[in-house]
Amino acid sequence: YWAAHPWKKDPSDSTPTVLQNEAVDTSVDVFFLHPTTFTNNELRNIEWNANINDPILNCKTDYTSILYQASVFNKTCRVFAPRYRQAHLYSFYTNDSVRAKAAFALAYSDIKKAFLYYLEHYNNGRPVIVASHSQGTVHATSLLKEFFENKPLQNQLICAYIVGMVLPKQYFTDLKPCTDSLTTGCFTGWRTYKKNYMPDYVKKENNNSWVINPLSWSVSDSSVSKLANQGAVLFNFKKILPHTNGATIHNGVLWIEKPRFPFSFLSSRKNYHPGDINLFYMNIRSNIESRKNTYFQHSKK
Repeated sequence: YWAAHPWKKDPSDSTPTVLQNEAVDTSVDVFFLHPTTFTNNELRNIEWNANINDPILNCKTDYTSILYQASVFNKTCRVFAPRYRQAHLYSFYTNDSVRAKAAFALAYSDIKKAFLYYLEHYNNGRPVIVASHSQGTVHATSLLKEFFENKPLQNQLICAYIVGMVLPKQYFTDLKPCTDSLTTGCFTGWRTYKKNYMPDYVKKENNNSWVINPLSWSVSDSSVSKLANQGAVLFNFKKILPHTNGATIHNGVLWIEKPRFPFSFLSSRKNYHPGDINLFYMNIRSNIESRKNTYFQHSKK
């Protein structure tokens, strides 16, 4: 039940064409939690958790999140991405909080078992990255709280890239947000929206969410130019698109101008949630390696 695993050929092994001759150093592991792909509207309020043996759903997960998101780690990491009985998308919006809470709890129980299995059979003291998007981030924060914060395993944490969801400032007590591009043992995350757009549910948070700019790896609200964007990987996975957009932190979210890519003029999107990772693909890929190098330099002292 692994969507991605070092000993199986899967979409996380893929790279855009210009990166296919890159040197690979997988001295780090990443435990990646994919976002919600169980979105079938006909099953809302009927099936609250996905069937982990559904081949169509698994294929959807593999050729969206695992290909376009988990692959960002494959230059520096062995990629572990467990399948889990994810909560239906409806669980985020329903008024039935009891059913929703149970759905998320079941999903997390699968992730916890997978992580315990990973620790017992594969980790062997290796440094690890926790990474996630959307529903995956809901579970990743719980995983970090249970297994890393104020635990010995925190010493093996290079970074947690927990993207696409609110990160309440009071949630962690000891685990800190990254404030630069090299710090290790910290977490980083953001939610991406079009400049000047602020959904009502974000307004209600009153700026109570950590957000780190993936173009500067800083919590500063200074605007970062699109020239700092090393490249996005969007609809055509094989192609890297440099300088698609800059980014600015504003009241708990990341604001970007309309990204520039072929036919982008057709898009009227204001919420760039699906592109939280892909709009900054090459910056993330580069940062993983930088933090890895820092971690090993410090471990030798």
